Amino acid sequence: MSGKERREQLIEIGRTLFAERGFDATSVEEIATKAGVSKPVVYEHFGGKEGLYAVVVDREMAKLLSMVTTGLTGEHARELLEQAAFALLDYIESSTDGFRILVRDSPVTTSTGNFASLISDIASQVEDLLGVHFKRRGYDPKLAPMYAQMLVGMVALTGQWWLDVRRPPKAEVAAHLVNLAWNGLSNLEGRPRLIVQELADAKEARASKKAERTEAKREAKR
Repeated sequence: MSGKERREQLIEIGRTLFAERGFDATSVEEIATKAGVSKPVVYEHFGGKEGLYAVVVDREMAKLLSMVTTGLTGEHARELLEQAAFALLDYIESSTDGFRILVRDSPVTTSTGNFASLISDIASQVEDLLGVHFKRRGYDPKLAPMYAQMLVGMVALTGQWWLDVRRPPKAEVAAHLVNLAWNGLSNLEGRPRLIVQELADAKEARASKKAERTEAKREAKR
């Protein structure tokens, strides 16, 4: 196994153990044993448990930030909220171990920071988009940073709760998040739906009507 392959193996093993047991309960000896190497090999690659943990955290934070920011493509505030909610829930679903590591208090200083700083990074992306929307609606764009923190924070905390319960389904959780953020407590919808669901239904309805018209034409020619 090359040095690069060994490093990746140690990162993956460390990621699994940190997610299962946490930083304090995971030892360099355990990491080395799982990898089938001696403890000095771990120190050679990362300088110790702290260095390995920092690499794992940095990678997960970069992955989550990328998933969220690349998913924010809508121009409407409601679309942006839906997309942010879906991106975070997608990450939790596909990288459960990584999210478990991120939401714990980091015992070391990483180059990226901690989960709170990650949320701030995501909020900054949302802030720019909200600022444009606020200007269009005649709202004060200076309030965009505050609203961005509110929206992203709500989604992030809901994601932490959903991490273990996994109910209701992802799309339903996102719909209720948008319901609260968009309509407020005083105007909650009983059965909220996402824009993407509404568009999919509308597309299906158009396709159905088109098929009916085509069939009607065929019948008329017979």
